[in-house]
Amino acid sequence: MEPLLSYLVGAIAALFPIVDPIGAIPIFYALTAKQSHQRRCQQAKQVALNVAAVLTVFFLMGKGLLAFFGISLPVVRIAGGLIVSHTAWQMVTSQDRLTHREQTEAADKADISLTPMAVPLLSGPGAIAMTISLSTRCHTWLEYLGVWLGILLLSAMVYFLLILGEPLSQAWGITGRGALTRLLGFFILAIAVQFIADGSLALLQPLLR
Repeated sequence: MEPLLSYLVGAIAALFPIVDPIGAIPIFYALTAKQSHQRRCQQAKQVALNVAAVLTVFFLMGKGLLAFFGISLPVVRIAGGLIVSHTAWQMVTSQDRLTHREQTEAADKADISLTPMAVPLLSGPGAIAMTISLSTRCHTWLEYLGVWLGILLLSAMVYFLLILGEPLSQAWGITGRGALTRLLGFFILAIAVQFIADGSLALLQPLLR
């Protein structure tokens, strides 16, 4: 059971800052401002299900995709680090996670659960890259189960945070949300640098030998 729990906790710890459901709360409520409370709850549930589905698909297909395209793990780590660092920089510098055009288009959509909420906001390229990286580290069924349960628990967190987001957002205020977003961005940037460093060292090892 120890591998299951360690991989479960590790998956949540690795994915939560990148998925950043806390930072998605203001966007979710802005995009569903014209909807009823019941409809907003339905949207939050569907967002969580879509996040779980997207991350599960890439988790299960991660090794197969790398083998099909002939991509090595170090290259994936470097590419994932670059993508994650871009997301982190947006958070640290308080840039919008969606472009103005995306926000305008989403505001007129009846269903925002898949796009833009699940993809690209929550389970975007950074989270997908991290999920593929997690899949390459799994070798036993307990490790696979642990990461998958971590993905499901993370999706449940997304649901509850979106449901409770309005009072939480009001309690934190703009300043509190901004400070928390920058703090998470710093940790994500550190993860990205570690990704790039690990991938670079793995690529250079054959040359150093």
